Amino acid sequence: MTRTVVPDDHPRKASLDMRDTVIEGHQSNVVATAGLLAHGRGEAFDYLIGERTTAQADAAIRAAVAAMLTANHPVISVNGNACALVPNDLVSLSELTGAPLEINLFYYRPEREEAIKSALLAAGAKEVLGTHDRPSATIPELSSTRRKVDPDGIGTADVVLVPLEDGDRTEALKRVNKFVLTIDLNPMSRTAIYSDITIVDNIVRALPLMVGYAREMKDTPVSDLKQIVSEFGNEENLRESIRLIMEHLESKARSPKATASTSGR
Repeated sequence: MTRTVVPDDHPRKASLDMRDTVIEGHQSNVVATAGLLAHGRGEAFDYLIGERTTAQADAAIRAAVAAMLTANHPVISVNGNACALVPNDLVSLSELTGAPLEINLFYYRPEREEAIKSALLAAGAKEVLGTHDRPSATIPELSSTRRKVDPDGIGTADVVLVPLEDGDRTEALKRVNKFVLTIDLNPMSRTAIYSDITIVDNIVRALPLMVGYAREMKDTPVSDLKQIVSEFGNEENLRESIRLIMEHLESKARSPKATASTSGR
């Protein structure tokens, strides 16, 4: 496709560029057609939080990175939208935390798997798990195609980062005693509710921050990292995230024009 040229001074430049990236991902088989709809839903929730990384989200990002750095076997699950939007950051986070990348798709097609694998390798990944040519295990009590996992990845992981996840698999991962981290703009989704740490933020903002924290915290004593994780409460995190959405909406209700140049189309 010919990418839309959006002027640098356009108030919606970042959002429009992101849309083009997802569309390009769809055309190259990385993103499922349903992924276009999911992106639109996420964009709507991003409006609700003011299209910013809140202090609460930043705290969740820090706790998630601490969990990955103290894990015995962390794994990063990759779907099409995540691969299209932040492939380089996924690879960097993988390298910094020692968490392998594993492809896991709800809308599975061989050409999608190959396209995602190629995109991750092009971004610098040394290895990609979860492909059809590797051994596979299954997550019990999950009937979708996402039940298949790599025994060297999610199958034996203790901590799993599942950005842009679906609720069914999050619940299933919890049933098999995985510590689940997620990035979800909707703090009321099943994914957000059932995860151990939910980052309520846009993945294009959250992943670079996770990479930054991983660099900053990689030499932090394990005891300090574990304390960060233990002191983080996801239920309170979600309550505060919803409160911040309400606060933002209340400010908009008082003065709709105040942020009209940056929110919505």
